[in-house]
Amino acid sequence: MKGWPRRHTRHRMGLAAALVAAVTACSAAPTSGPAHPGPSERPSRVGSAPTAPASSTGGATATVPTPEHVVVVVLENKDIDQVLGTGNAPYLDHLAQTGADFTNAHAETHPSQPNYLALFSGSTQGITDDSCLPRFAAPNLATQLQTAGHSFVGYSESLPAPGFTGCRSGEYAQKHSPWAAFTNLPPGANQPWSAWPASFDQLPTVAFVTPNLCSDMHDCAVSAGDQWLRENLSDYADWARTHNSLLIVTFDENAGGTAHSIPTIIVGANVHRGVYAERLNHYKLLRTIEDIYGLPALGRAKAASPLSTIWRSSPIPRSRRHSR
Repeated sequence: MKGWPRRHTRHRMGLAAALVAAVTACSAAPTSGPAHPGPSERPSRVGSAPTAPASSTGGATATVPTPEHVVVVVLENKDIDQVLGTGNAPYLDHLAQTGADFTNAHAETHPSQPNYLALFSGSTQGITDDSCLPRFAAPNLATQLQTAGHSFVGYSESLPAPGFTGCRSGEYAQKHSPWAAFTNLPPGANQPWSAWPASFDQLPTVAFVTPNLCSDMHDCAVSAGDQWLRENLSDYADWARTHNSLLIVTFDENAGGTAHSIPTIIVGANVHRGVYAERLNHYKLLRTIEDIYGLPALGRAKAASPLSTIWRSSPIPRSRRHSR
């Protein structure tokens, strides 16, 4: 080892002291995992072995903490290597470098709509295309939260009016906002992006955010979606880190086929920064949110286990939180 003191038979006490110092230095080193390289340095993910932080490699795992707010943003139709490390998404690169970056996340199917339903309700509800949804009365994450005394709101950019249940309006598409098709939710659970609160402590317990068809990268470039995230959610992401809250950014599906993974990043309080190779899909994300709030698992989320290796063991004490 470089810097290791030379051995000498007459100086065993010095050797012992050096060993103690080395062990102490190692113990003091952060265990939250390596930071990602910048976009120009980021290695290709294809065929590479991701590096997980020390907390995710064996041993006891931390209990899933209970955040005050969870915000889930779903973007569109990209492989991980089309987004991260390309130079076209500097804000998403920043989130990946400062949060939990999953390199083995996958959708359930193609096309888009069944994946949104899987994340929201634990089932694709028999939907296999992007046609206008029928009305559903099935259990879902929002009804679970409300039954347990929590709250849910879906915010959709370009939604023409609160409670709108139509299939399309300009750049708004209901296929990306599944809660709009469930009859067991109040109209107030379906809000336009303009209703996003200025004070983040006024957010519901769980919020889903759907950018419009340009801002979610469906119809526009990766750079457009990245810019929208930075302009609209960077303040919340920063706030979440010190206010016991989370931001989850994922994609509905990859660009095609089954081999390529989708970008998925979790940032916020109690999250160990690092690159995680744990396999992840929308059912596992749903199960994690349900587990966080003590909710029973829905549908196919029952067969998934919640994320457990990315959490720090202790939440931020309320005495250390401050208002925005």
